[in-house]
Amino acid sequence: MRLATIRTATGHRAVRVDGDTAVETGEADVRALLERPDWAEHAAGAAGPVHETAGLDYAPLVPSPEKIICIGLNYRDHVLEMGNELPEYPTVFGKYAPALIGAYDEIELPEQSDRVDYEAELAAVIGRSVRRADREAAAAAIAGYTVLNDVSMRDYQRRTKQFLQGKTWEHSTPLGPVLVTPDELPADPAAGGALRISSELSGETMQDSTTDQLVFGAVDLVVYLSEILTLNPGDVIATGTPGGVGDARTPPRYLTDGAEIVTAVEGIGECRNVCRAVR
Repeated sequence: MRLATIRTATGHRAVRVDGDTAVETGEADVRALLERPDWAEHAAGAAGPVHETAGLDYAPLVPSPEKIICIGLNYRDHVLEMGNELPEYPTVFGKYAPALIGAYDEIELPEQSDRVDYEAELAAVIGRSVRRADREAAAAAIAGYTVLNDVSMRDYQRRTKQFLQGKTWEHSTPLGPVLVTPDELPADPAAGGALRISSELSGETMQDSTTDQLVFGAVDLVVYLSEILTLNPGDVIATGTPGGVGDARTPPRYLTDGAEIVTAVEGIGECRNVCRAVR
């Protein structure tokens, strides 16, 4: 099953995407849908207003999640290109909801930063509350997966050892377009399956890897994070990015006004965003 949050003339609506059509489920967004204990059955049986997918205006998949938890240095190739050793524990930081944009919205490039970078990521979305999960409970808590571009202001990120100030600028982080349940993917990341993950900057491939290169997989992360806090429906876990980021290139490649960045995960789809300088 594929789920999305779309913008309509009367506000956000959660939809089930069926090929060329999208059917409203009755909830305002995907988080509200996932907060239903019977969300899967409810969404599968939804028969609300129907939209043509060709004309959909995608909002951020989860417009206002309780938590956006990001993992750094989690692909073996990216860890090595940044000159680091493989971590013993996940590197954890956060984002705030105002950073999120839809899968085809414009990315805002702030005038304060001239080192704005891209990071294609597989994101897991939580579908049931979970605390101190074992691996079985962790896998069951994942409703599905989507695409996130962890756009990063590297100059601000590197001001201190804390990543947050470089990671949560407003209107910078595409999320979507859809949530895909594990049964519909060509390989299940929860079982170590390999999905191709990539990014293209103005038509040139920048990142090209597979999700089996993750140091800590989605289930590992749910187990670890649920030791620290309760994960709730609609929470987003961005699992990290593979090698090929602009900051690690010689010379570096950053996002610029008018450039188009496409981040994609096999079996899910892509975020396609034009960058616009904000003054």
